[in-house]
Amino acid sequence: MEMEMLYRDAEGQQSRLRELRRELHRHPETGFDLPHTQEIVRQELERIGCTPQGCGRAGIVTLVGGKRPGKTILLRADMDALPLCEETELDYGSENPGKMHACGHDLHTAMLLGAARLLKERENEINGTVKLMFQPAEEIFQGALDMVEAGVLENPSVDSAMMIHVTAGQPIPAGTLLVPAGGVTTASCQQYYILIRGKGGHGSTPHLAIDPITAAAHIHLALQEINSRELDPYGYGVFTTCQFRAGEASNILPETAEMWGTIRTTDPEGRVAEQIKTRMREIAQGVGTALRCHVEVTFGDFCPCVVVDESLSARAREYLGELFGSAVQTIPQWGGGSEDFSWISLRVPAVTMFLGAGNSEDGYEYGLHNPKTRFDDSVLWRGSAAYACVALRWLAEQGGETG
Repeated sequence: MEMEMLYRDAEGQQSRLRELRRELHRHPETGFDLPHTQEIVRQELERIGCTPQGCGRAGIVTLVGGKRPGKTILLRADMDALPLCEETELDYGSENPGKMHACGHDLHTAMLLGAARLLKERENEINGTVKLMFQPAEEIFQGALDMVEAGVLENPSVDSAMMIHVTAGQPIPAGTLLVPAGGVTTASCQQYYILIRGKGGHGSTPHLAIDPITAAAHIHLALQEINSRELDPYGYGVFTTCQFRAGEASNILPETAEMWGTIRTTDPEGRVAEQIKTRMREIAQGVGTALRCHVEVTFGDFCPCVVVDESLSARAREYLGELFGSAVQTIPQWGGGSEDFSWISLRVPAVTMFLGAGNSEDGYEYGLHNPKTRFDDSVLWRGSAAYACVALRWLAEQGGETG
């Protein structure tokens, strides 16, 4: 009966959740610079009786429960958008030029706010504590670690954690919950930057210059041999150059050329990533030397793999199956995307799940990180119910144990 009531109460919030989500969508903010988003989250939490606190550079944390002894579960939502110009033509489209919620973090934030209300209404029944984590800067893989270092897993100490990510542009019915069975679930990620320095000159006399564009092109092609000839084809390790920049005029050889890209692996110990980085340096610098250029290869912030706890995942699937029936499905592994929730999953048992919010067969043809991405926000209440259900059931099973 309690879960039936939770289901109905969550459905009853749908209108408010859509209103919150669309307000967030109109005003996307990126990285750690989220003043409007933070204000919406704080106001809504205070409106339902919670006490939000700052955590780290731009995070928000609030607690629900704590009136009975028990363990602590953390529920996380990310709040930041992407540096994209929206092209959806939605009547609630982005009003911040060059910024867009194309990864669904506006839905994540609204869903966790809905869960906060469901949990607050049941606060006296909670065995232990639910910690709600509203995180900035996921898209640049810095927000979760910033909040971890600021103490988000302490006071009270967190015993388990959960997050939901929406999907779009795939043949997944709206409202379907996909829960990984356990183990490595998302890839690690690290950005790279390659600077090729030559000698500028006139386009009519290339022999008097040292052409960094030609060197960069040869480096790009040579690096592909790592993917095709040096990595285990039965494993997952890949790097991709996604940005290339050189020159500003059609008759001037530039001084430099630049390349940016990303490395992804599903090796939780990082050996494959280190192999790729070592060979990238050797190949890029070797080719550059052969073509008379100086080459620098640098690597950005590292985000490890998300590792899902098998036991917690099994319990979550059981709880949600009772709530949503066949809409809950098990998946062995999600794919090559990355998620800085990994910094949480390395420290406490954690589960991540995916909520269908844009079935490609229903016209939601664009996937995440696309300027035309649209989401079906009729599923918001289901995300809120899933968050609250897992928290309530898991804490109840722990009884009065403390972490």
